[in-house]
Amino acid sequence: MIDMELEQTLLTILADGQEYTERELCERLAVEPTRLMQAARAWLDLGLELCLSPNGSYRLAEALELLDRQRIMADLSEEARTRLSCLEVYRLLDSTNTYLLHKAHEQWPSGAVCLSECQQSGRGRKGRSWQSPFGAGLFGSLLWRFDGTPTALSGLSLATGIAVARALRVLGVAEVGLKWPNDVLWRERKLGGILLESGSSAGALHVVAGIGLNVALPPQATRAIDQPWVDLREILGKKEASRNRLAALLINELVAVFERFERGGFANLAEEWMNFDLSAGRRVRLHLPNATVTGIVRGVDASGALLLEGADGQISTHLGGEISLRFEA
Repeated sequence: MIDMELEQTLLTILADGQEYTERELCERLAVEPTRLMQAARAWLDLGLELCLSPNGSYRLAEALELLDRQRIMADLSEEARTRLSCLEVYRLLDSTNTYLLHKAHEQWPSGAVCLSECQQSGRGRKGRSWQSPFGAGLFGSLLWRFDGTPTALSGLSLATGIAVARALRVLGVAEVGLKWPNDVLWRERKLGGILLESGSSAGALHVVAGIGLNVALPPQATRAIDQPWVDLREILGKKEASRNRLAALLINELVAVFERFERGGFANLAEEWMNFDLSAGRRVRLHLPNATVTGIVRGVDASGALLLEGADGQISTHLGGEISLRFEA
């Protein structure tokens, strides 16, 4: 058994959170204790909390629901199955966005989805890192190809947010909201984020929509988070925060929203955005590339641009990109 296969099989056994003796594991895996320990250390290096008792028993600190491609596929809608060109699930990637951006240039078709248990170089907007510890969240990306020019994609980040919010509401997150342009919040604490990256290959435009959602963050991962945060385990409880069900719901909604966006752009979804918009009517501070402005948000226009009312009563419009929005008291 090669090491990667051994490591994966060991984790599959231990995922139930039960205790197994060294002898049990060695017999089931047909390996010597030294190779068993090497396989266990691979998971320790990825941040999993593996408990080794004085008598040589192994167990995870808590049970872990591993991503299961078959379970996710079984829960997809007919529409999603029709448009999905492939679904890949990995143990470890640098970044699901980076992976699909490379595949886009290899002419992978629209509708490819990639999920990873862990990202070593997960990214947020403006080059920020995204905490992606093993099995603690849902980290994935969707590749979609569009006709037209890049301007036709205006508002797609907001549309992606609508898909995420829809999926979370179906899962049972009643108070989910969106902060323009790409933050997913619950009671004004960050639950997830969205990163869209685009390019072109063979004359066609492609977009990779990356999504990261906090499911059950371990304490050590939260120390690097510099803003109020929340995870689904706190909101829903451990048993209800199924990553496989969430993955299927998210793919279903992403396909539905992206198909609707294809037909009419963000204007086709602007009214629904208002149902999730946490910025409308709030006094905010916008950090632009070369300036900072304040005002009251008056919603968004048909292109997804933020409408900001200044002190003089005039409305200015602001598109996403290198803009950060902060609520003011």
